[in-house]
This record gives sequence, structure tokens and C-alpha cells, in this order.
Amino acid sequence: MTSLADQPDNVIEMTAAGVLPDLTGRWFETPSRAVSPAQWDRFEASIAEIFSAFGLDLQTPGTRETPKRFLKALYDITAGYDGDPKLATSFPAERGGTLEAAPSQVIEGPIDFNCLCEHHALPFFGTAFIGYIAGDQIIGISKLTRLVRLFARRFTVQERLGEQVADGLTALIEPRGVAVHLEAAHLCTHVRGVAEHSRTTTTVWRGEFADADLRREFLAEVRSLRR
Repeated sequence: MTSLADQPDNVIEMTAAGVLPDLTGRWFETPSRAVSPAQWDRFEASIAEIFSAFGLDLQTPGTRETPKRFLKALYDITAGYDGDPKLATSFPAERGGTLEAAPSQVIEGPIDFNCLCEHHALPFFGTAFIGYIAGDQIIGISKLTRLVRLFARRFTVQERLGEQVADGLTALIEPRGVAVHLEAAHLCTHVRGVAEHSRTTTTVWRGEFADADLRREFLAEVRSLRR
């Protein structure tokens, strides 16, 4: 099996250094975005003007509603800005989080995600793998998918997405360690510029994952879980 080190893709390893988002309080509960009917109409008209200027005939049965559909799709793709209150649920860890216990990893993946790159507003998409070593609390497995998609459904970059998932999980349950591994294809490189069909890998480590053995164990599980 090919190791991560042998892959030809771009590989970026993120650490705890740098400016982190504010994840204090109930950060996952944000006011829903409010777009008035007048704004929707204005946005739709602007999109129609752009599409028409770029060559799309908006007078066919298949294209008359395209600006409206595009606007609704863009709103849905960025739904992460509306938060997700269901992330509040956690449970006591079975072993009570005693430091004497050998580190035991919870690993989930692959979790599919889709994002819009903030540089070109073009999609990038891929899979996420999350590992954590529980402290006093554990989180429902489905909440890990919710956590990824909360931050993925925004305008973002892959490096930030991994950092936010790691710090979001840390804020929710204060685990002893967190690992986040993302693999994604970026349409901004596929369809423009260098037109290169590469994939980008980013990995984020927190807490006890400073231990090289735990990191190797996590990455070995990632390899085995790949579809």
C-alpha cells in the first residue's frame, strides 16, 4: 500500500501555531442569515446580467430559471454560516478520562465534504478523517460529520477548514488529543490556471497527537478507511 509520504500530491501539515477562530461560548449557534425578497430579486437580476454577458442564452426552457437556481444553490452551499445547535450534545466518557489509561483513539471517516474556495468561489471537495483521544467527554459519531460540514459549507480554504474542525472539536468536548486529515481536489486548479488535476492533503494535530506513535497509528487507520 502506498504511504502518505509517497503520494505525489501537495501535502501541508498544520500545527497549533497561528491565529485561531473564537470558539468560546455556544459558537455553533449563530443567527440565521436574513435575505429579504428585494435582495433576492436584485441578486437574481445581477446574476442574470453576468450570465447573459458571458454568453448564456437565458431565453430557453432550460435556462430561464438558471439565475434563480444558481442563487439558491449558492445559498445552500454556504449554509454553514447558519450554525448547527445539534453539536451541543456530548456524553461522559466510559473510562472517565483518567490519565493513567493508555491513549485510545476514536477515528471517523471518510466524511465527504464540499466547499467554496474563498479565492475564486469555485468548489473544492474531498474527504475528512477525524481522530480524537477522549478526556471526560465523548461526542456522537454523527456529530463529527456535522462538525466538518458546519465549517465546510462556507467560503474557506482547506488549511483553515482543518484548523477549525480540530479547534471546534476541542471546544466541544476538550479531548486529550485531536487529529484531522483532509484530502481534496480543487476546481480552481483543475479548470483554470495550471489546469492540474492534483489533490491536496492537510493534517492538523492537537494535544497528545504530538506523540509520533499516535500520529502513525492515526495515519495507518486513515489508509485502511479510504474508499
